Amino acid sequence: MVPQVTLQAPLKLPPHAVTDHLKQLWEHPGEGYNGSATFTLVVWEPAWLEQHLARLGLLQDAVMGMQRPCLVDAARRAIGAYGLPSATAPLSSTLAQTLATQSGENGRYDDLRGQAIDNSISELQPHRMITLAPTIAADQPLDALVAAYCSLPEDNSPGGSVCGDVLVLRGGAASIATELDLLPQWIPTQLPCWVLWEGALGEHTDIFERLAAAQRRLIVDTALGETEPSLRILAQRIAASQAVSDLNWYRLGSWRESLARAFDAQDRRAALNHVVQVDIDVEGDQLCQGLLLAAWIASRLQWSLQTGRRQQDSSVYRFQRPDGFMVDLRLVSVPVGFPKPHAGSILGLRLLCRPPDGKELCAVLCGEASGCMRLEGGDISSRDLVEEIVPLMEGSLEVQETRVLAGGHDTTNPLLATTAQLADQMLAATAASET
Repeated sequence: MVPQVTLQAPLKLPPHAVTDHLKQLWEHPGEGYNGSATFTLVVWEPAWLEQHLARLGLLQDAVMGMQRPCLVDAARRAIGAYGLPSATAPLSSTLAQTLATQSGENGRYDDLRGQAIDNSISELQPHRMITLAPTIAADQPLDALVAAYCSLPEDNSPGGSVCGDVLVLRGGAASIATELDLLPQWIPTQLPCWVLWEGALGEHTDIFERLAAAQRRLIVDTALGETEPSLRILAQRIAASQAVSDLNWYRLGSWRESLARAFDAQDRRAALNHVVQVDIDVEGDQLCQGLLLAAWIASRLQWSLQTGRRQQDSSVYRFQRPDGFMVDLRLVSVPVGFPKPHAGSILGLRLLCRPPDGKELCAVLCGEASGCMRLEGGDISSRDLVEEIVPLMEGSLEVQETRVLAGGHDTTNPLLATTAQLADQMLAATAASET
């Protein structure tokens, strides 16, 4: 980590005084303080679950807006304590909504959102971090907190310290919305600006629309909300040519790589032209990851969507291959006893290939913890079987965010752009079948 020194103690200000204070912040002639010429990061950090866990005395730690083991552990305990199904994902909106209905103020806690910065992000030396921290007390007045930090200069460094500042707006969501017209004054126009939306897509849409202006680069996480609004908003933003990154898409990286590796051999690669069936198992009923993986496979193999329909525990889609043959793809919701932190994680994947002049090939991918047995059903003796164990994605959510920020891309990843549009069409097809 780049060593940091506090240039100025955190200062509480009324929001209208922030602009002048930021202008004065770097007036240190001759002292070698240089504002970093990197980027501005604007973060919507609701941390609803974390706030409720702390309020009820279930989280013995400050509210920080970061995914960490003590938060996940506290969430798992709360699932049992409040009688939710064991298949409930710890960081799901289901748990947060349940806790919101519980009365009590058993816990006293510090709110450090926007002040506690993950090392992986601080190493990028952002010029300015602006955190909007809505409180669960909707009527809480708005506080603005400003602080400045500098990296310690390295030996013989001619440029002196590289500095940045942190601005936190904390209060009820309505009070934050009232002051959002000030935001453009706080974002330097000469630097790139990223907006990190760490809430569910579809909540507080008025604030989202004002933050995620077209010229700003947007980072979202489709795992945090309901499937339909999450994918719809993702697809709409991409279609509008905004630079968008989805952290849920990055979680699929090891699945995409493992599937490509399974068909890397030349004799297997040709079998991809003869896929007849795809089965994807996901944890619970949040289907964003499953739809993104399915759409990625279909788009890479140039399949065209024909129909979609919902069944009791699954969604079934029919695609047409370039040679005119049909492919059935089934997305199955599977309850598990010890789910991963985020809802909708992939459990397993099976592709069945049926070459006209050869033996069937069955490729099965499964996670390290879930095993492959469920997807190995059928007459395996008559098929060539290829199995891959997909490793868990390494690194915290903040590490994934850092990879996006460090990449500096001002356009959407082309693979994500194509995939998100098709995933949204798949959702629309299932909805149309019900009308």
